[in-house]
Amino acid sequence: MSKKVKHKKTDRNDNHKNTERQDNVEQKEKEQVQEQETAVDESGKQQDDEMRKLKEELQKEKERYLRLFAEFENYKKRTSKERIELFSTANKELMEALLPVLDDFERGLAEIEKSDDNGFIEGMKLIFNKFKNTLVQKGLKDIEVKKGDEFNPDIHDAITQIPAPEEDLKGKIIDVVEKGYMLGDTIIRYPKVVTGR
Repeated sequence: MSKKVKHKKTDRNDNHKNTERQDNVEQKEKEQVQEQETAVDESGKQQDDEMRKLKEELQKEKERYLRLFAEFENYKKRTSKERIELFSTANKELMEALLPVLDDFERGLAEIEKSDDNGFIEGMKLIFNKFKNTLVQKGLKDIEVKKGDEFNPDIHDAITQIPAPEEDLKGKIIDVVEKGYMLGDTIIRYPKVVTGR
């Protein structure tokens, strides 16, 4: 019997050892699974971090692209506007130089009309109209100002103020001393006016 007991003890020891081995194997498997899960979690976090960083970089690049695109569009609009203004005011210096000649011509015509020589008057009017029409074709426009118009400092150049001859002319234009002109949409000479106070 002692052999049987010994055998049973050995079996128990073997069973116990097998159970311990199994427990160790299971424990190792659990640890491996946990390590794999941790590794997967860490790699997932790394991938998430990398993905977030890439999205942030992409967003920054999109914003940078949009800013550059907007700046370029503004540049195109600005240069286009400047080019149009340049074409419309290319004759500005020449027109400014011709305005005193135009004024003298108008004053001369006013004096000539006092004479009795109709042929001479008609000839001078013809020359004056041809000269004026040529300037108008090149973009010159009169700034219309009449007695009684409201004074506007953005458009008119007041050279003096005098007491208004009538109550309704206070703060308004009483006389136009020198005509004003525009070239395209740009004022090249402001009309010189007398205002009432």
